[in-house]
Amino acid sequence: MADEKVLAAQKWVNTTYGSVSGYAKCPEDGETGWATMYALTMGLQHELGISPVVANFGDGTLAKVAALGSIGIGWNRNANIVKIIRHGLFCKGYWGGDTGVAEFDSTAASAVSKMKDNMGLPGDGGIVQAKVVKAILNMDAYTVVAGGTDKIRSIQQWLNRNYWTKKTFSISPADGLYSRDVQQSLMKAIQLALGIAEADANGNFGPGTQAGLKAHPVGPGSSGLFVQLFSAACVFNEPVPGYGEPNAQTHFTDSWDADVEGWVKAFQTFSELYPVNDNGEKLPVTGRGDYATWAQLLVSMGDPDRHATASDTAYTITPSRGARMVADGYRYVGRYINEASAGGGSKMLEPGELDNIFKAGLRVFPIFQDNGRSLAEYKWDTGYKHAQFAHDQAVHFGFNRGTVIYFAVDYDATQADMPHILEYFRGVTSGLASKGKRYLHGVYGSRNVCARVTEKTYAAYSFVSGMSWAFSGNLGFPLPANWSFNQIKEYKVTNGSDTFWLDRDVHRSGSDEGQKDVNRAVSPAADFLANIEQIYSLAQSYGKGDPNLLVTDYYRQKRYAGPEWTRLISEVDWSFIDYANSRGADLMSDFTDPFTGQTLGPQHLLATAAGHVIVPPATDKHKSNRGDVAGWAGDLMTFYGEWRRDSDSYADGYTYCTERLAKIGTLTTFGFNDLVEDADGFLVAEKMRSGVPITTALREHYEKAAGISRFRDYVAKRFGSSRDTAADAAHHILTNIDDPLVNLGRLYLELDNGGGNIIPSHLLPADKLGRYCLGFADEVIARAGLEARSQAKMHSNHARLYAGGSA
Repeated sequence: MADEKVLAAQKWVNTTYGSVSGYAKCPEDGETGWATMYALTMGLQHELGISPVVANFGDGTLAKVAALGSIGIGWNRNANIVKIIRHGLFCKGYWGGDTGVAEFDSTAASAVSKMKDNMGLPGDGGIVQAKVVKAILNMDAYTVVAGGTDKIRSIQQWLNRNYWTKKTFSISPADGLYSRDVQQSLMKAIQLALGIAEADANGNFGPGTQAGLKAHPVGPGSSGLFVQLFSAACVFNEPVPGYGEPNAQTHFTDSWDADVEGWVKAFQTFSELYPVNDNGEKLPVTGRGDYATWAQLLVSMGDPDRHATASDTAYTITPSRGARMVADGYRYVGRYINEASAGGGSKMLEPGELDNIFKAGLRVFPIFQDNGRSLAEYKWDTGYKHAQFAHDQAVHFGFNRGTVIYFAVDYDATQADMPHILEYFRGVTSGLASKGKRYLHGVYGSRNVCARVTEKTYAAYSFVSGMSWAFSGNLGFPLPANWSFNQIKEYKVTNGSDTFWLDRDVHRSGSDEGQKDVNRAVSPAADFLANIEQIYSLAQSYGKGDPNLLVTDYYRQKRYAGPEWTRLISEVDWSFIDYANSRGADLMSDFTDPFTGQTLGPQHLLATAAGHVIVPPATDKHKSNRGDVAGWAGDLMTFYGEWRRDSDSYADGYTYCTERLAKIGTLTTFGFNDLVEDADGFLVAEKMRSGVPITTALREHYEKAAGISRFRDYVAKRFGSSRDTAADAAHHILTNIDDPLVNLGRLYLELDNGGGNIIPSHLLPADKLGRYCLGFADEVIARAGLEARSQAKMHSNHARLYAGGSA
């Protein structure tokens, strides 16, 4: 809604300075924004004699304002400067008084005093210093905004109060949000505390700052300013992902206590800040504020020379290089599956290179980057094409099913760029799905890019470009919760007469382990069943929870344990997963179905089973619920997006289903294997709900021929062997709005796979959606070996019902 005072400011500044050299008019819409603040700044510059004016309140402008002296009640040397201050106050949400009054009066002073109090500064009777003028003419907030906290705001106010008069300091926001500006303020405060001269306190993590922090560890018995600064950095980096109370959060204090130490231990564990012995073995975290912890709190690269076991490179790994890397303590290497480059061999994997990597004792994680250095490259269709090409390249190199491919954003993407970045990654997810979901997508980029891409597109893992510490997406952002690799330093390796460049990456325990081999032979069902027996035995010895669901938890951990799955059915038991991993458990990526010879994915199968156990089917088989979304209904939603994306070629949803749904050899988001896994997951869940152990249920299904009748049993138990019931259930899940979570998930899956420019299923005309649902029903019924209705009978009463009575 337009604010009449903001509108008045916009009209006045445009009218008064519209003809001034360099001036850019602001919109006259009554809404505060940077364009308005820049316009007022340029008006101020004109009054100060600066020409041409520019949209920036820089040091030159600040010096000119300072030369005016402090502006207090009665100041009247320039009526337009007083008006600019008043208009700026209105735009900031403070009452600036009568803009017709040419002198700075008590009303304006009262507003300034209130704003300064919100900043954390002394009111001083409303006197306006030069830095306060600059603060009036920016978009910083000085009250808690959405997502902010009073705890962070109190630290922001403390920093402002203690340091705002220092030479290189600007007044920071006091909005309760950790941001780039706040991080810079904290860094400058630390530099001043270390004895760095005011003029040199620039907020950079340079050699002097690093040396100073090495000399100022904090821990038990510490108190005073350095504990305050350290605990402030801790608060800015909370909560620690994966930790509940009391260690997820801490507090701002000047005296070291158990609360701070507990948080530090959690942070060190999450950030992989383990000390190591001479053999490179991890020792327990210290819980102390040592240099490595200071660095990790303050900059994305942390201590670039700390222990690291992973790497990535654009250089070919020869046997000699691989041996040198292992000798230097590396166990993982990231290599590109596309983009050849001149010099140093090929940026892309070369023939035979993977053998060199594995024989050296290294594991590999694939990276896909097609330039990726400007915003213009990030579009949905580009992401879709990149994902398909990345899939083909990964298959060419033999990467096993379930491998994470990291798609790169290799530039300083700002918050304003994020909608385009997210569209690109939605294209990536759809492109990988269209190829049969063989591979998972990860993201390489700044902390903010990784966190946003994970939040919106459910990236499996994040590969953080931490060594680009000055990126706007790294300053003021904590490590993403799903980080797997953190790139901290590039350096040249001298290996005898050979040299090559390597990036040092910290690897997080329990995250992406890369691949230790390729072209892994597809495992027979017997190996899969033995694997399930092992995990089930561990679930029994674990002693907590339902062993059946703990087995499904273990198999959900990589792909089906994100926040969307937690909300859909349940959170997995991460403690059990750690317990099982520590005792030798491992995920199988695939196995051979004894009845079709097809390769099945146990992660999807067991996530489907978990969904149907936790949320049993509705009593009315015509209805659908969250358990169905974990299986067939979720696949139907993604397939819907695919159909609408292809609707120019396939206007009829029935035809699209009959030609593409659950077809062997057709690359689609709802392939034959998906339907097999949906059916098997449902049938195994039925047995588990009746008290049968998951080990028995799976063994009966795959070894005792129960799987021979899987589709007939599935259609009978879920849809009553009825085409109309299957169509009704599909229609219900695609249109029902009773469950907000299902609605939101459906919209995401449809738009994500359709490119974002499609009609959601619940808004599609009834006749069109009805045809799509009938196509699904007929394909499922056909798989059961039941008689499907012929194309000539498509205008049945049921079809007319969906079509609103039309033929």
